Amino acid sequence: MTSAADPSASAAPDKRAAALTLAALGVVFGDIGTSPLYTVKECFSEFTGLKPTPDNVLGILSLITWALIIVVTIKYVVVVMRADNRGEGGVLALMALVSRQSGIPERRRRVYLMLGIAGAALFYGDCLLTPAISVLSAVEGLQVAAPSLHSAVLPIALAVLCALFAVQRFGTAGIGRWFGPITLVWFVVLFVLGALQIIEAPRVLAALSPHHAIGFALTHGVVTFLALGAVTLAVTGAEALYADMGHFGRAPIRRAWLWLVLPSLLANYYGQGALLLDEPAAIDNPFYRLAPEWALYPMIALATAATVIASQATISGAFSMAQQAALLGLSPRVRIQHTSASAFGQIYVPAINWLQLAGVVALALAFKSSTNLAAAYGIAVTGTMLVTTLLVLAMAMRGWRWHWGWIVPVFAAFLIVDGTLFAANMLKFTDGGWVPLVLAVVIFAAMWTWLKGRMAVAAREHEGALPIETLLGSIGPGRVHRPQGTAVYLTAFSDNAPNSLLHNLKHNEVLHEHVVLLTIAVPDEPYVAPDQRAAVTHLGKGVHRVVLGYGFMEQPDVPRDLARLADKGIPIDPMRTSYFVGRNSFVGGARPLLPRWQQKLFLALAPFAASAADFFGLPTNRVIELGSRIEI
Repeated sequence: MTSAADPSASAAPDKRAAALTLAALGVVFGDIGTSPLYTVKECFSEFTGLKPTPDNVLGILSLITWALIIVVTIKYVVVVMRADNRGEGGVLALMALVSRQSGIPERRRRVYLMLGIAGAALFYGDCLLTPAISVLSAVEGLQVAAPSLHSAVLPIALAVLCALFAVQRFGTAGIGRWFGPITLVWFVVLFVLGALQIIEAPRVLAALSPHHAIGFALTHGVVTFLALGAVTLAVTGAEALYADMGHFGRAPIRRAWLWLVLPSLLANYYGQGALLLDEPAAIDNPFYRLAPEWALYPMIALATAATVIASQATISGAFSMAQQAALLGLSPRVRIQHTSASAFGQIYVPAINWLQLAGVVALALAFKSSTNLAAAYGIAVTGTMLVTTLLVLAMAMRGWRWHWGWIVPVFAAFLIVDGTLFAANMLKFTDGGWVPLVLAVVIFAAMWTWLKGRMAVAAREHEGALPIETLLGSIGPGRVHRPQGTAVYLTAFSDNAPNSLLHNLKHNEVLHEHVVLLTIAVPDEPYVAPDQRAAVTHLGKGVHRVVLGYGFMEQPDVPRDLARLADKGIPIDPMRTSYFVGRNSFVGGARPLLPRWQQKLFLALAPFAASAADFFGLPTNRVIELGSRIEI
């Protein structure tokens, strides 16, 4: 028996907390943790026109400091992370959480849905820009170590990016265990390099006072707006703290941010500022200039590893977003492969992987340097932040029931900051900022069209639909052949007979001994408890209605969950069960249910949808597809 005083009893939770905190470092903080590679340099770029004078350096550092405190620490760590959807975070989980609050008018619910789709669309733009700018900025350290290698930077960066996307199909379970330790080393190095330089010029610590940020804004006027577009780079990746909350929990992420990440980032930014106070010419690459000459190549290697880890987090995030969007009906079904038998959430989505690689390579080739890419970076990030603030505001009013005395000052401050940062980044629109914005508009249009198209398809299928009770009443003894075994018919409507069943009866006059009318339901929740997964109704004549519920964070496994229903009267023998799936083809109708442009877009998207058999994990040798044409 373990005594109450046994230290091993309290050590176990501490070990688990430490392990989760270390793991969170490698996934959650990769993006924001690599921002020092380029943020200070871009604040004094040709775009802003600022020179690294002492007043400007202190002003910029003060803006960065208070952006990290207000946007990341207060907004995300303190407020936004309270809005968890059964432990899960992220813009789609937040949208689902807000939408299911009681008493919301349907029109308002649609606004929340559109906000969630907009946030998801902007997130995809961020997923393209982060790998490109991060890896390029790391490899550009070669120019500091050996200026003659300038022409090799882009090819090396492209090789790293291509290799990163090429290994995705093998999964990251093997190398993932190194992400946390490598990122820990990265933050320690950030802190040490910055602290050593601060010791040389401690006067840089004066920038901790917000009066330097205020003075900078009053002195420079509109230039401050341009500078804020670069300061935004310091908070890119803040959304990951919320999006990855379900994987690690609120406490480990908060602990890692407050005790390691934030101090390391501030130390490095202030170290770069201290260097510029003594040596303004170091502005060409102040991050790498912090390192002693002998450490340049090891720093380049470590920075490249850190940016690869940051890129991996965005790639995995894009895979998860695609899965969630498909389950919520916001995008066509995509083929998903599981890359680990033990690690939850280790998935690979081939279509998203190769589309993302094509986009990242195109961006790198088009912009050629991290400085040029910085012009395109920021709009997607700040747009997602603004969407998150609006949805959390709705949650504070509808779900948390905050008093207006709290809501007005807190969210007015958040909206002013987010709106200012978004407007500042919009100034970069013609210099490349249009890229993520156009991409987001295209993705939003596709998602909204797919959602509306599915509703149109449902309306068409309901026209002339036959209630299952009516069908069963018309089937008398001896009228149809009833072979042994079980037939599972997938249907979106649990009350009507699916078209695949009607086709089988009409053309083959076959009704299996046992028939399961299976509907997959996806509630606005990330997970469904196993004991609440299935709802079974016995309709008589060997016909059973089954509704399987899956959360939008789950991967459906229909055969596994049907096999668990034997005690509820559902006989599922894997060798004597056939799955009948409708394979619809869509054509434009004489009475279109969508605007013409949406109709054409939906018809263009439909062929790319993965089959229901693949998406729901049905055994390929037991699937029978019966097609029909539907006019929309």
